[in-house]
Amino acid sequence: MAGPSLSLLQQQRQIMTLAPQMRQSLEMLQLPMMELRALIQQEMETNPTIEDVTDPHEVSMDAEQPQETAEAKDDPLDFDREFDALTKLDEEWRDYFLQGMENAPSMEDAEERHQFLLDSVKQRVSLQDHLLEQITFTELSDEDKKLAEALVGQINEDGYLTGSLAEMAVSMSCDATHLEDVLAVIQEFHPAGVGARDLRECLLLQLDTRGNGPDIRLATAIVENHLAELGAHKLKVIAKSLNATLEQAEAAEHLIRSLDPRPGRVFAPELSDYVTPEVFVHKVNGRYVVAVDNDQLPHIRISAHYRTLLQDASVKPDVKSYIRERIRAGAFLIKSIHQRQRTILRIATEIVEAQQEFLDQGIAYLHPMTMAAVAAKVGVHETTVSRTVANKYMSTPKGVFEMKFFFTPGLRSEGGPSVSNKTVQDRIARMVAEEPPDNPLSDQVIQEKLTENGLHVARRTVAKYRILLKIPPSHQRRRG
Repeated sequence: MAGPSLSLLQQQRQIMTLAPQMRQSLEMLQLPMMELRALIQQEMETNPTIEDVTDPHEVSMDAEQPQETAEAKDDPLDFDREFDALTKLDEEWRDYFLQGMENAPSMEDAEERHQFLLDSVKQRVSLQDHLLEQITFTELSDEDKKLAEALVGQINEDGYLTGSLAEMAVSMSCDATHLEDVLAVIQEFHPAGVGARDLRECLLLQLDTRGNGPDIRLATAIVENHLAELGAHKLKVIAKSLNATLEQAEAAEHLIRSLDPRPGRVFAPELSDYVTPEVFVHKVNGRYVVAVDNDQLPHIRISAHYRTLLQDASVKPDVKSYIRERIRAGAFLIKSIHQRQRTILRIATEIVEAQQEFLDQGIAYLHPMTMAAVAAKVGVHETTVSRTVANKYMSTPKGVFEMKFFFTPGLRSEGGPSVSNKTVQDRIARMVAEEPPDNPLSDQVIQEKLTENGLHVARRTVAKYRILLKIPPSHQRRRG
């Protein structure tokens, strides 16, 4: 694909250098409510022309625009034109950047990867997804890749392999030594130390990536033979045993303590004590009505006092220039807030319109829906939808859901419409919940049962969904 034209590059530089407010506007779109409130409060502290209004009805839903004065004719405060022009430039740049993705195949895996790229605006990748992605780049055979996927399913959130390789080898009908070789490949993945079976192996895997200098060799010897003494800080004993000086032992201890005993935690989700829904869905007279919470945000406007100063002949020109710039920034902030709220409302309304059956009957009736389809209906870019739904929650009659929850690629059912992958996950979870304790369902059996119900899903897809649901493999679920 040819590189962008000079004009596009110039436009992008214009956005980056001349419009910090535009970047702020795009960032505001994806901020959750609490962070947006903090940003507005910060802007109010640094911009004296912005004032909070006790009565929200005093603030119009359209951003207030200060009137031009005779002295301001050369530098009008018409930020609407600038806002709209910069928005168009940003859209054109992203249109160019994503044009290669627009015609991507609509196969399940391709759609899920595309959806992941959009969801990742503010979303962390799970450790399992990160490892599964790396498997695709190995030179393992197809059969060994299946074994590797099964092993990844046994790696906990800290990055350690749980369970016995011997037991897993029996359940997977493969040789234990061969399974050990596949595990060795996974142990070369990022993050360093992943796939270890204990702390000692985890630290040794990380040291192995640091080279082979004398300090690394000493640290390796300590981890291999003196981990207990290291934990007790018996450096003199360690130094004497390894024929090293106390200073060398202290340096090795410092190196070891710089390693991560829980390498998988970098992929752990950031947990919040609570979430604050921004969108509320209620059924009124048989119809679902969508409302966006505006009360949580400060109600701000441009101070009339500062607008009056622009007309005061006694105010110095440089002071007027500063006031004019601050008023423009404040007006831009107000318009960005209102645009954010309107965009959330429009996109939430489309979600509710498409998910009527889900709202009536639950997750089994969740329809497949893509950000591209919603973007086309709302008349915005796909990445605008992605920014809008990031870290936003919707309160519905079926519970509180992250807005991204509703965007899922579909699986084609036999003789019927597409089914959301979350619906498939729900069916898998129900199958596992109803399975006999002494004879749990394997991924293969689950896949066959789904096929019997008209859903053609690959076994590896079943394994991936099971991992996402945090359901252990069948041999770990056996009871009695």
